[in-house]
Amino acid sequence: MANGVTRRGDSWRARYRNPRTGKQYQRTFKRQAEAQRWLRDQVASLDRGAWIDPSAGRITFADYFARWSARQVWTDGTHKAMSLAVRSTPFGDVQIRHIAATDVEAWVKAMSQPSDERARPLAPGTIKTRFTNVRAVFRAAVRDEVIAKDPTEGVRLPRQRKREAAMTIPTPDEVRAMLEAADERFRGFVGVCAFAGLRLGEAAALQVADVDFLRRQITVSRQVQRAGAGKVEIRLPKYGSERVVPIPDELVTMLSTHVALGHRGDWLFQGAGDTPPHQNTVGYWWRQTLAAAGLSGVRLHDLRHFYASGLIAAGCDVVTVQRALGHAKATTTLETYSHLWPSAEDRTRTAAATLAGEVLGASVGAVRAGGDI
Repeated sequence: MANGVTRRGDSWRARYRNPRTGKQYQRTFKRQAEAQRWLRDQVASLDRGAWIDPSAGRITFADYFARWSARQVWTDGTHKAMSLAVRSTPFGDVQIRHIAATDVEAWVKAMSQPSDERARPLAPGTIKTRFTNVRAVFRAAVRDEVIAKDPTEGVRLPRQRKREAAMTIPTPDEVRAMLEAADERFRGFVGVCAFAGLRLGEAAALQVADVDFLRRQITVSRQVQRAGAGKVEIRLPKYGSERVVPIPDELVTMLSTHVALGHRGDWLFQGAGDTPPHQNTVGYWWRQTLAAAGLSGVRLHDLRHFYASGLIAAGCDVVTVQRALGHAKATTTLETYSHLWPSAEDRTRTAAATLAGEVLGASVGAVRAGGDI
């Protein structure tokens, strides 16, 4: 039967057929005008390519995620992060077609301002990560024609502090104090974070063979992740993070001294038994080091910022810093450290200062040779 509206006793039935699938759909209304309006909307959606099968969105949000995630090529870490975000929503058991922007907004507010006084509000960065992961599920549902619109569109998130305000970069004096205060078996760990920019998990997963003492470089090819109950799991580094990092002579000497202390197995830094150190163990060592150095409020990850700031201050370009840090994209490096690169004003001021130094510091007649340009 062709698309149309027919009378059925005291009601009106609107029918249409999806030309792509051949399946017919119908709905009954009390008034003819309502049936015609509904039919026009459905046909217009088909013409625009925005039509959604009315029965598709009956699946719950959690069930759709389970089906969709089973098709994704993810690392274990990504799967855990996505699953955590989905479990944190209050609409996991709600049919995905019934989830509105107001539901998403209520979820975001509950994360930043929990109604339970015992619950701690999440940091804006954590909220953004969970929101982004949940948004990916809704966008996949739109692509799969399960829903017509992504309910996360237009939802506002808590403001994040500017990176330059939120970032803590230790001073050289503070890093020196940390190295001097660190236990001799932890000093090398601090060194590879401060002078090679390794992440905690990357440093913990280093093996002695990863350090090329002759070529003065470290190969980053794995990372340590927590596996629960004090156990660790060895994985590949974050996407794009496998790299070879040139290291200074001072770090070579520091790691040579560390190896000379003696160790068991292949791991450069030892955890419980013949395993690399657990994140909690490293955290304990770090807190001891800070206390001994008389410092507080510094994270081990801040040593990575210290390393990046040093490269930038030395004139390294974005791509060089990106490769040294193991960022998958140069945009990540810029988003994180753009405030550390000199601006056009800074470069102009420096160049002018060089000219002024040449002029004011030179003897009469020794100013640059040459005529007008």
